[in-house]
Amino acid sequence: MTITVAAIQMVSTTDPEQNMATAQRLLEQAAAQGAQWALLPEYWPIMGRKDTDKVAFAEEFGAGALQTFLSETAKRLGMVIIGGTIPLQSEADGKVLNTMLTYDREGKLIGRYDKMHLFGFQGLGESYQESDTILSGSDIPKLEIDGISVAQGICYDVRFPEFFRAQLPFDVLLLPAAFTHTTGQAHWELLLRARAVENQCYVLACGQGGTHESGRKTWGQSMLIDPWGEIVNQLANHEGIVMGDIDLQKVKSIRSKLPALRHRCL
Repeated sequence: MTITVAAIQMVSTTDPEQNMATAQRLLEQAAAQGAQWALLPEYWPIMGRKDTDKVAFAEEFGAGALQTFLSETAKRLGMVIIGGTIPLQSEADGKVLNTMLTYDREGKLIGRYDKMHLFGFQGLGESYQESDTILSGSDIPKLEIDGISVAQGICYDVRFPEFFRAQLPFDVLLLPAAFTHTTGQAHWELLLRARAVENQCYVLACGQGGTHESGRKTWGQSMLIDPWGEIVNQLANHEGIVMGDIDLQKVKSIRSKLPALRHRCL
């Protein structure tokens, strides 16, 4: 079984309407090129001038323009859409849930994951503390698309291999992100390829990629990686689409020749 997938790399602005128009255009291009699944990046609806900007656009779960857009676009294009992340209302004042929602080809919601690990970084003139505006999720995700077991993570989650081991078994790992230029240059590819090799799975990783209105620089380099850790396709630091095929027979072949997952002792 082979699935054609796409990662939609964006340089999101402060305007959700503009970002929805960009996402729609790129999703339509991906569908026209044969994508069966498409992954949007983290924060695709808004990259604010301040971290608090996203709080004003948080939607109630099950209602709102962003969720309607994802559902209707998936149905119209006949394509599974993994909606990067959107801000959802939380029980904590001034904080949102940073949530990945997945819609099937009928526009039905089939998966939800609230980001668990929250990014914090200080250095080289940069300072980020997601816990100031995001409430951490608490549930390990579980998702199946087209009969394929799928692991989910969001950006900073990629640094915690035990988080993905808790989701085994799976054949594909999906990771929307907005890696900073500093951390992305140092660790993005290294971490993604490690997750692919240790779990003997495909990794489809989708990032923000460019300079945003706030001055923040994101790393981009969205990519598809195979279970041997080889990069199938990759995009540089700009808006665009990464396409590639997930071959489940290759997953089985690699796991048969090197049964590392069966050799686990812990």
